[in-house]
Amino acid sequence: MILSTLIGLSALLEAVSASTVPRFEPYRSGFNLQTFKIDLAHDVHRMLRQVNETDVSNTFHFADSSAGITLEQLQSLRSQWLSDFDWNKEQAALNEFHHFTAEVEKLTVHFIHEKSNRPNAIPLILNHGWPGSFLEFVPVINNLTQMAKTSTGQEVAFDVVVPSLPGYAFSSAPPLNWTVDDTARVFNTLMTKVLGYSKYAVHGTDWGSGVAYSLYDNFNASVRATHLAFAPFHPATPEQLAAQNISLSPTEQFEESEAMNWNSAGSGYFYEQTTKPNTIGLALYDNPVGQLAWIGEKFQNWSDPRAGTGPSVLTNNEILKGVSLYVLTKSIISSIYIYWQNPNGFKSSYSKAHTDAPLLFSAFKYNIAFWPPALVQTIGNLVYYQNHDFGGHFAGLDNPPALISDLREIGTYWK
Repeated sequence: MILSTLIGLSALLEAVSASTVPRFEPYRSGFNLQTFKIDLAHDVHRMLRQVNETDVSNTFHFADSSAGITLEQLQSLRSQWLSDFDWNKEQAALNEFHHFTAEVEKLTVHFIHEKSNRPNAIPLILNHGWPGSFLEFVPVINNLTQMAKTSTGQEVAFDVVVPSLPGYAFSSAPPLNWTVDDTARVFNTLMTKVLGYSKYAVHGTDWGSGVAYSLYDNFNASVRATHLAFAPFHPATPEQLAAQNISLSPTEQFEESEAMNWNSAGSGYFYEQTTKPNTIGLALYDNPVGQLAWIGEKFQNWSDPRAGTGPSVLTNNEILKGVSLYVLTKSIISSIYIYWQNPNGFKSSYSKAHTDAPLLFSAFKYNIAFWPPALVQTIGNLVYYQNHDFGGHFAGLDNPPALISDLREIGTYWK
């Protein structure tokens, strides 16, 4: 599909309504903490209708899914975006959560903070990656605040904090040379000084795993448990695993094969965003259908093929909600700069974190990368490892019950 030039998005992002009255106590002063309401004018419909389509069905192999998102898939998503998707409805639902912004190190940090009514709730910060957002964890937040029991019968509930990474959604873009370690430092300040938690637990996936691992490694006094669904280390090849005498079960062999397929045929975006973020960012910035293709393809190909069927909630509507957030907040360029600013964000050499805090890990069958337990135990104090037959890269959407259950196991090891 050949797209004509689209008009800019200047009218899309309107003023954010905020008050200065914090919802929860205790909060620390000095960080300009404010309540926050999502208030984005949804003008994507007008822009989508101004797209001129040209028949390219006989030009290239646009029906071959191995070449990326197909023309049929993109047209179907665009049609649903125009006819069925209701941003105002989604926005109203999101505003049921308690949103805040705080200023930390001259950055505006957006976050959701939902507190449990349990007095001994464990503070837990959930860190997303790209092309995810805080939306990735919306299906698990309320359940995590409720009291439940771990597999060993211990009661557990969480105070849940879900920040937007710097440069994503409503968090401001960071300065140049900003790394995941810098984000970890800011998030530790958010948890300890803004929200007043002396100790807390961490979860991370995708780039959020790098933030989570940095917190785990560098802030071991305050971070007393970490759960990962991804690791900030390059997965080992079959040859490397064999050299370390690591054998795999049939399920793990499948996951390793999937990871190697992604590495050889699915990682082109990674190199583009790591080396030329401006090129792809500017190409997509005022192009909502372009962002739909670029981001939508990842949601479709990185998820369980059974996406949209229970327990998955990753429907087309979820994809459109995620893309709408990128378009309406005009954050596509600032979001992909995390690649360029962290060229070694995923390390080749494995190292163990400087902490005795427990590490928990969840693997999902259709994730784009795979780490067997023998590798994960080399990076931390691994106490729990669960491999799920259903799910993919976006665990909070792909298999919310599994992620909730695994996160609750933090309670087994919390001290």
